[in-house]
Amino acid sequence: MKAVKFVSVLVFVAALFLVGTAFAQTDPGVQAANRGTGAALSSVLANDNPGILAFFQDGQSRFQAVESVSNSPTGNNGLGPRFNSNSCVSCHAQPAVGGSGAAVNPQFKFAGSSVAPRDATPFFISANGPTREARFPFFFNADGTANTANPNGGVEDLFTVTGRSDAGTCSLAQPSFQAAANANNLIFRIPTPTFGAGLLENLDESTLLNSRNNNLNNNVGVAGTFNHNGNDGTITRFGWKAQNKSLHIFSGEAYNVEMGISNLLFPQDRPLPGEDGNGGTGGTGLPANCLNLSGGGYPEDSNNPGSTGAAILDDVSAFADFMRTLAPPPTGGVVLNGTAVSATSIANGLADFKAIGCAVCHNPTTGTTQASNITGSLSNAPANAFTDLEIHHMGTGLADNVSQGGAGGDQFRSAPLWGLGQRIFLLHDGRTTNLLAAIEAHTSNGSEANTAEANFDNLTASQQQDVLNFLRSL
Repeated sequence: MKAVKFVSVLVFVAALFLVGTAFAQTDPGVQAANRGTGAALSSVLANDNPGILAFFQDGQSRFQAVESVSNSPTGNNGLGPRFNSNSCVSCHAQPAVGGSGAAVNPQFKFAGSSVAPRDATPFFISANGPTREARFPFFFNADGTANTANPNGGVEDLFTVTGRSDAGTCSLAQPSFQAAANANNLIFRIPTPTFGAGLLENLDESTLLNSRNNNLNNNVGVAGTFNHNGNDGTITRFGWKAQNKSLHIFSGEAYNVEMGISNLLFPQDRPLPGEDGNGGTGGTGLPANCLNLSGGGYPEDSNNPGSTGAAILDDVSAFADFMRTLAPPPTGGVVLNGTAVSATSIANGLADFKAIGCAVCHNPTTGTTQASNITGSLSNAPANAFTDLEIHHMGTGLADNVSQGGAGGDQFRSAPLWGLGQRIFLLHDGRTTNLLAAIEAHTSNGSEANTAEANFDNLTASQQQDVLNFLRSL
């Protein structure tokens, strides 16, 4: 299969067709059976820490709330001035609340509706494509070309509140996505699933470092390192480049960046890159008539001291509690072309997955958690997430030229594979829905995965199918 990567596109397509015809390696696809994904941890359901179930349910409810500039159902107002979506669940819905992007993209219906009445749908947003955010890796030269000496990488929100009945006179333009694409200066990210995230948050540093030291003893050329927090130097672990330290920070950043809602962690309205003065652009921030649109002051999302129980929390804290107490996604059976895959095939696929080197990065057991005072299921529990939480060089083929923390333009966190059986869009930008294509994308100049991917190519057809079947059992 390697040879076809260097021939013409037509020969490449023909070769793939012949390979598929002769050997019938097939991605079983998204598994439809209900595996119980999206439930709370068992100890939360048992309410072992009295009140913890109420906190989970409250966070789950707020996670699904549709926000507006004023009169939001959560009571914490402030959608916009720019945003990518108006609800957490619109990005995290597959196969249950808290997951990744769903088959039907809600962003496709925003433009021209009451959500974003004067905006156009960006060309890369489709009804059945991935839910996305967009970034420009570099600032632009005066002639519209990308200035590769002036890195950007910040999120360019897709929509504005301009024209909404609750947005007053705020008038903002959408970024020029087509011009960025013409300059080859546009990249995408898709939502990461949050199931089992509390276990990953509760792994101590020693466990992760010991795991890394063990993983470095490999024969497939994998190195890897950790991203670190700029304040206390500890290991960060959430986001495509492991740029966020905790689920609380992850939630606060998303509320501010993806929905434009200021909060206790990110207390100011967010201008776009360039408007904020980055890149030497001399930005002046958001216009005055686009600030404090809800009229309630900042931060828009704050604690509610007059409330009791879970309701006293700000939205960001409630989101974090919900994600922290979500159970890991259960494994399940696999159906391929209408026929149940045998347990033997899945077991063989796991063995081959380990043998060819994939498990060096996608470590089946990331480690055992430290003690938790939140709920019992987070204490001394295995995190069977199929990740090492390290960032790895993935080569020119996957590089997005965006740096975050200590992660460079071609470095990404080993994505946790638990839940992969019911995930639709794959890789950091959702470029494919096919496992075979995702595996192939791991090989390019400078990728630490080149040897492991070559080992996959050298498996027999039946062994490759076993690996695909195993991955869809996760």
